[in-house]
Amino acid sequence: MKALLLVDIQNGFCPGGNLAVADGDAVVPVANRLIRDGGYDVIAASQDWHPEDHGSFASVHPGRKPFDMGELGGKPQVMWPDHCVQNTEDAAFHPDLDIAAVDYIQRKGENPAIDSYSAFRDNEHHAVTGLADYLRQKNVTVVDIAGLALDFCVKFTALDAREMLPGVTVRVILEGCRGISEEGVELALAEMREAGVEIIDLGTATGGKRP
Repeated sequence: MKALLLVDIQNGFCPGGNLAVADGDAVVPVANRLIRDGGYDVIAASQDWHPEDHGSFASVHPGRKPFDMGELGGKPQVMWPDHCVQNTEDAAFHPDLDIAAVDYIQRKGENPAIDSYSAFRDNEHHAVTGLADYLRQKNVTVVDIAGLALDFCVKFTALDAREMLPGVTVRVILEGCRGISEEGVELALAEMREAGVEIIDLGTATGGKRP
């Protein structure tokens, strides 16, 4: 049983969004091709879904600017621009993404007191989402991951998939991801490989099918 997991392909992380990843919208046609040609039994998507007063937002910390380092819950925290606030256009999935083909949507980041990069659990591992249970119920043996951003939410999602789904093959599709910084991407790829995550290309994911 193969699952495709699309991480945070939302307006907020694409050009024009509040926390845009450079070239972030380029992952949309890749995701749609995976949906069409990847032969997946299950397709899931995560969605950042923050309250407007989320503690990771620089705007709720007087004197802080976006991308400053601060603290949240006593731990170091990047202060992000307000992004993916619940029920806003910024939080919506990219309009060209074939969201109708998605079987399961996992919202994350709803607790204002803690950030949640991974689709599986919050950053402090205090609370899990329902995603791991859903994939177990579907008897998934392979999870392919694509989305935004590779050096944050994709990385932490892939690492948690390796830890929380023992025996499941976890693969990240490189063409289907974009990162915030080149250095961050290189470090993330090394960390994922060290943890046993496979980094694959689109041809491998689609069995060599042509567009």
